[in-house]
Amino acid sequence: MNNPKTVLITGATGLIGQEIVKQCHAEGIAVHYLTTSKSKLSTAANYKGYYWNPATNEIDHSCFEGVSAIINLVGASISKRWTKAYKKVVLESRTKTAQLLQETIKTNNYTIDHVVSASAIGIYPTSLTNFYEESHDEVSNSFLGEVVKQWELAVDGFEALGCKVAKIRIGLVLAKNGGALPEIVKPIKLGAGAAFGDGEQWQSWIHVEDLARIFMYAIKYQLEGMYNGVAPNAVTNKELTKIAANVLEKPLFLPNIPKFAMKLALGEMHMLLFESQRVSSQKIEHKGFHFNYANLRPALEDLLL
Repeated sequence: MNNPKTVLITGATGLIGQEIVKQCHAEGIAVHYLTTSKSKLSTAANYKGYYWNPATNEIDHSCFEGVSAIINLVGASISKRWTKAYKKVVLESRTKTAQLLQETIKTNNYTIDHVVSASAIGIYPTSLTNFYEESHDEVSNSFLGEVVKQWELAVDGFEALGCKVAKIRIGLVLAKNGGALPEIVKPIKLGAGAAFGDGEQWQSWIHVEDLARIFMYAIKYQLEGMYNGVAPNAVTNKELTKIAANVLEKPLFLPNIPKFAMKLALGEMHMLLFESQRVSSQKIEHKGFHFNYANLRPALEDLLL
């Protein structure tokens, strides 16, 4: 068990990436990160940016200098309207990036011991009754199910290069300044909060700080294989809405928001609000990981108050 001196992070400027960078620095780990935006290049001693453009297979090789571990978080946001063109972006931003990293490592014989990659619980079929563990092998027939399947296959390519590989299937990430939570609480704050559909769908959530800690834990203990990145206690959409309203001391008196209304507003992406995946966190806990936010109320109190 030991921390690498320097990690390379893709997607470092995103919601989860920022929290992981913070935790790396707290542990004395220097961060190299790849970005497609030249304006986001920083050259601080412990936080160095390198340019890449996966669309044209361009990458600044110096990003691998002194790096023994990669945290792979890159991927276009799924919270934009899923047009045909954008669906391609969502998929390729996850698969082509992994392939570019692998080709660069292979061609130049860089030594990378360990890769910890993001994945998503969207791979599990929607169900009100299943309790999903990592060994479940049926893949959701949704667009997201297909994306996650291809993504995980792309990440497996690192194993052929002799890297240890861990994949973290991420649930609904709760954070103060980004992701779904500000959107969920916006109507509640205005006194117009309501559950989606019948509100019975399971939401497997995680506090962003705990999620970043899982990535750090995987790096520190050289974990391999698949892990669910969700808190131990999933809630239904109805409970999530109710607890959030309660924490914010706002009333809930509106009827639930019907599925067709959300489909009109969001298109195919509306399924993000109606998919039901109750996911187990036991595997990572059995590895000795301890959640700071195992229950929703304390997590929301931390993020909303």
